Amino acid sequence: MNLFQKKRGKYNREFRFRKKDGNYIHIEENFVCLEDENGVPYRALGIMTDITEKKEAEETLAKIEEVRKKEIHHRIKNNLQIVSSLLDLQAEKFAEDNIYDTSKVLKAFRDSQNRVISMALIHEELYESKDTSTLNFAAYLKKLTKELLRCYNVDSSGTHLGLEIEEKVFLEMDTVVPLGIIVNELVSNSLKHAFPDRNGEIQIKLYRELNVESNTGMGSGNRNGSSTTFTLIISDDGVGVPEDLDLENPETLGMQLITTLVDQLDGELEVNRDCGTEFCIKFEIE
Repeated sequence: MNLFQKKRGKYNREFRFRKKDGNYIHIEENFVCLEDENGVPYRALGIMTDITEKKEAEETLAKIEEVRKKEIHHRIKNNLQIVSSLLDLQAEKFAEDNIYDTSKVLKAFRDSQNRVISMALIHEELYESKDTSTLNFAAYLKKLTKELLRCYNVDSSGTHLGLEIEEKVFLEMDTVVPLGIIVNELVSNSLKHAFPDRNGEIQIKLYRELNVESNTGMGSGNRNGSSTTFTLIISDDGVGVPEDLDLENPETLGMQLITTLVDQLDGELEVNRDCGTEFCIKFEIE
């Protein structure tokens, strides 16, 4: 039972009341004391209200908030483990070299930093949206690409980066994290290597197609039922990727990450070298 709270002669308290059937109800009591000319209370006027539904709603909201906090901590833990794994992979690459090139080390650190930023922006979007299950991928992409341009010192008169994506594309976190890293890797590659002596253009497109009955054979097995096929295209009009690029056995850490994460999405990856470079990634969401 709460203690009486006095405010200008008014009193309020809440307490539980057990009914005959053994169940409890929550009661809120509000009353005011009437005093005589000497300030001595002689009568109380008040009302008692059943606030059981209100209390139950508050308890439910508190439990939801607790679950939300646990989910956020769980996702942060998972993403920190991803960061740790990425750094381990980077360290293994350096371990293979007998001679360390300072410039390569600095570039590797910047690449690792951008990968961390791609995941940090996810948590920023989650915090602003108050939703731990899905994220507006369009808003996230705008922030991610803006940050990449800043990291590589690309000003408004330099290389242009265009986005063609619906304003509200909400994806689950298990899809957003790998997609964010993929976009980070491919856009970073274009900014670093596609335009050695000139400015150019980078395009990111994402569109979807609803499949009423899906039986595409993507991934490990066929899928039946309603699903949505997403197509992510990242292209540039630069010098192009090396002709000997082998997607089955990539040599660079960035391409290894891309192919691994596309497999994680149970998707398909294609490269078009006709005009610059175009990476096309298709994946399904049920």
